[in-house]
Amino acid sequence: MAVAYFSRSRKRIGLINGVFLFIFIVLSLTSLSCAARQPPASRQKLQVHKHLKRLNKPPVKTIESPDGDKIDCIHISHQPAFDHPFLKDHKIQTRPNYHPEGLYDSEKVKTESKERENSIHQLWHVNGMCPEDTIPIRRTKEDDVLRASSVKRYGKKKQSSIPLPRSIPKSADPDLVNESGHQHAIAYVEGDKFYGAKATMNVWEPKIQQSNEFSLSQIWILGGSFGEDLNSIEAGWQVSPDLYGDNNTRLFTYWTSDAYQATGCYNLLCSGFIQINNNIAMGASISPVSAYRNSQYDISILVWKDQKEGNWWMQFGNGYVLGYWPSFLFSYLADSASMIEWGGEVVNSEPDGQHTSTQMGSGQFPEEGFGKASYFRNIQVVDKENNLKAPKDIGTFTEQSNCYDVQTGSNSDWGHYFYYGGPGKNPNCP
Repeated sequence: MAVAYFSRSRKRIGLINGVFLFIFIVLSLTSLSCAARQPPASRQKLQVHKHLKRLNKPPVKTIESPDGDKIDCIHISHQPAFDHPFLKDHKIQTRPNYHPEGLYDSEKVKTESKERENSIHQLWHVNGMCPEDTIPIRRTKEDDVLRASSVKRYGKKKQSSIPLPRSIPKSADPDLVNESGHQHAIAYVEGDKFYGAKATMNVWEPKIQQSNEFSLSQIWILGGSFGEDLNSIEAGWQVSPDLYGDNNTRLFTYWTSDAYQATGCYNLLCSGFIQINNNIAMGASISPVSAYRNSQYDISILVWKDQKEGNWWMQFGNGYVLGYWPSFLFSYLADSASMIEWGGEVVNSEPDGQHTSTQMGSGQFPEEGFGKASYFRNIQVVDKENNLKAPKDIGTFTEQSNCYDVQTGSNSDWGHYFYYGGPGKNPNCP
């Protein structure tokens, strides 16, 4: 009798399990069917919200910036870098093992103390600061992601956006040179092993003709064959309506280890750069900016390799050590850089079949000089012995000098310097 009862119970349980299994399959198929029938817009919105959740970590505090940005103070151990599988158990390096030699000699300290009179800050600072053990991150909005060509490409540069002075002679056909739509006016050094670079650049708010164009001024730390294996670390200021939704001048960084294909991103929009500073937000507006025939405001940027740990560090201004790119992100730059570039870059989308009027730098040509043209001054490189020194054999490069140009010089105050930039479209640049 007990056996019969047990047998009936097993049949009942089996029947119930079968019913549940049937319901589960029906619901799953219905869910898949609904997902398949979802309009593309709904699927995209779902992808965008997932991406926003990944980027916007829960804040300890939020600060409203006068320009409309929200700056989230995120605990240092919760920043996007630690989404990277190789950084799960990473111990944050709270300071570099050493700075380059020659960074803080007495003459530079005197000069830099004068520069503080014309100091630049970030707009969000007027409404508060982030507490210790947090870092400030500009909150990504839904519209920011929707402006990108796809969720996957959000926060990434287009490929072929690196200036290649060695492989493109001045006599090259401009149509071939500008195939990528990116144009440059740069100074560069090559032919050695480099372990960092520094420069002071004045900050402007160039006018952008089309929202899908940008104008930036930056340092490039480069390694590789300049093919698909290119490694690049970049830092400077930019105006990019597509990325930020406005025409504000903003501090930015960028990195890639495969020529802008799959790896890397701007600022903290992917896992990579580890920030340790609670005062400066990547991608946030910087203010004030230089004015034509008026006050000039500049920023100093230093990127150097900690040869003990292998990480690449970045410093902004007179002492804001922002953080580092771990060496494992790179192949060639895990050792050293083979080329350093300083200068400007714009996107020329050739609206109406003509050259863009998007400005580079101040929008003036280099010969206009101080107070009118944009400049890089005190450009330096870091050598194998960790010495900050003047670069040798500086070259210059621009695809179309009648649109944007560059002129170098040197003196006792500015060391090696150059003026660069231009208006883009003009009678000599149709």
